[in-house]
Amino acid sequence: MKQLLLLLSFLISISSVTAQFDVNNAIYTTGELNLGNYIGFDMNLNYVYQEKYSFKVGYTGNLRKPKSQPDDYSSGLSSIFLFGLDNPYDQMENYQIGVGRIYKLNKKGTIRLNASFGIGYTVIREPENWERVNDSGFLGENYSWNYSKYNTVSLILNPKIEFPFSRFYGLTLSPMLQINKDRTYFGIGIGQMLGLLRERKR
Repeated sequence: MKQLLLLLSFLISISSVTAQFDVNNAIYTTGELNLGNYIGFDMNLNYVYQEKYSFKVGYTGNLRKPKSQPDDYSSGLSSIFLFGLDNPYDQMENYQIGVGRIYKLNKKGTIRLNASFGIGYTVIREPENWERVNDSGFLGENYSWNYSKYNTVSLILNPKIEFPFSRFYGLTLSPMLQINKDRTYFGIGIGQMLGLLRERKR
């Protein structure tokens, strides 16, 4: 009986903490597809305090056709069966943190601007040392190559228009600019929000 009472009191305290948490806080994930001078995706864990201040941690992965690729490069017939996954790409990844300010664009709070900026640890991989392969056949690539890899730090500007239609689901539209000393990404993302998107009214 004592164990049952302890369990009940624990469950009541958990529900009380949860009820208090969602009065001033929101926590949710966002996932977007990016289109710009690279293509890729963006995933973030977001925290909003009092519907005014935001904090996020996330990951962005983007790729594009290599700038260094020879004009006569061919991936061969085998690439068709692998859906181009083995093709060379310029790749840019970001592990990022950001802070922002929330601005409601309508009274209900179902349209808002999350004006976010931050920094990212950026990993860049690009193919280099292209050498022609004369006996590759129609199945294989007609060039060999290898990846160079280097790291840098990026400034990330990501003002995001959020549409939290309900307290638990919404959509996003997010221009993004990533700047570092080696490469720049600019584009726009379209995605969705899942989680506790808006605080509960008292």
